[in-house]
Amino acid sequence: MATSTKTDSKRGGAHAAPQRLIDVHHHIIPPFYLAENRERIAGSRGGAITPAWLEWTPEKALIAMDEHSVATAVLSLSSPGVWFGNAEQARNTSRRSNEYGAELGRKHPGRFGLFATLPLPDADGSLREIEHAFEVLKADGIGLLTCYADKWLGDPSYEPVFEELDRRKAVVFVHPTTPTCCQTLMPGVATVVAEVPQDTTRAVISMLYSGTLARFKNIRFILSHAGGTLPVIAGRIVNYAPPLLAKNAPQGVEHELKRFYYDLAISGNRPAFAALARLVPMSQILFGSDHPYRPLVESVEGMSNFNLSAADLRAIGWYNALALLPTLEAVR
Repeated sequence: MATSTKTDSKRGGAHAAPQRLIDVHHHIIPPFYLAENRERIAGSRGGAITPAWLEWTPEKALIAMDEHSVATAVLSLSSPGVWFGNAEQARNTSRRSNEYGAELGRKHPGRFGLFATLPLPDADGSLREIEHAFEVLKADGIGLLTCYADKWLGDPSYEPVFEELDRRKAVVFVHPTTPTCCQTLMPGVATVVAEVPQDTTRAVISMLYSGTLARFKNIRFILSHAGGTLPVIAGRIVNYAPPLLAKNAPQGVEHELKRFYYDLAISGNRPAFAALARLVPMSQILFGSDHPYRPLVESVEGMSNFNLSAADLRAIGWYNALALLPTLEAVR
C-alpha cells in the first residue's frame, strides 16, 4: 500500500507516502451551523471568518480526498463548537450537526466516519447525545474540545460524561480551542499560534491532576496536532508532579501521557515529530489533516519529512487508525 518514488523500498524518502490514507482529523461545516452562528464563530476567531469556512462543501472535500489518496475521513466539528451559553441551543445544534455528519456517511459509504459532538458543559444533554450518537447514528467516537466555558476536561462536572464514555470504551478525539481567558493575551498574535497548541496541554494536565485519566482507563483518547506542546514539555510535567498525583495517577504521570494517540495535523516538521516519537510508539500515531482549515496536501507532503520506513508510513497512514476504529467502513 505504500510506494517510494526516487528512493529505496525500505525508507520512505523525500517523496514517499502511503497510497491510501485514513484522515482522523477532518472537519465539517454544516451550512446551518455557519448561518446561525456566524457572529459567534467570528468572535471566537479574532473577528474573522476565513475562506475555508465559506467555501467548504462535502463535494469539495471528496475532491480533495481523491486528489491526495484519502480513502476515509473521520468528520468532526471544530472550535468553537456548539456551546454559546444556551443549553437548548447547544443540544439542538449538536444533534443537527451529528445527523448531518452521519447522513454524509450514509450518502458516501466508506468515505466518511464520525466523531459526534456534544453540548458540553451541559452534562445531561451530552449523555443523551452520546446515546443517540452510538445507538442511532453508529458514530465511530466522540469529538470533544479542550475546554467549555473555561472549564477544562478534568472538571468534576464532566464526570458523568466520562463515566458513560468509559462504559462504552469510546474513542474520544480531543481538539483544542481558545478559552475566553486567553483570547487577547498577546494582541496582534493569532491564538492559533500560541494558545491553541497550549490548550491541548492544559486539557491533559486537567485530566491528569483530577484523576480523570486514571479513573477512566477504557477511553482511548486522540490528541490533535501531535499533542500541541505536550510532547515537548512532557518531562516538565513528570518532573514537577505534585504529591496529589501519587493518588490521582497511581501508575505514574509518564504512564498516563503515553496512553494517548496523537494525530499529525499541522505537525509535518521534524522537531514536532521527533518529540512525539520519543513519547509514544509508531502504533499510536495517526494521520490527520485539519481539512479544510489547512490544505490536505500539507499533511500528506509533511509525512515525507520524517524519513520513515514504508512500514511506518503504512501504519501511520492506515493500519493504526483501523486498529483503533474498526467500525470504519474503509475500503480494505
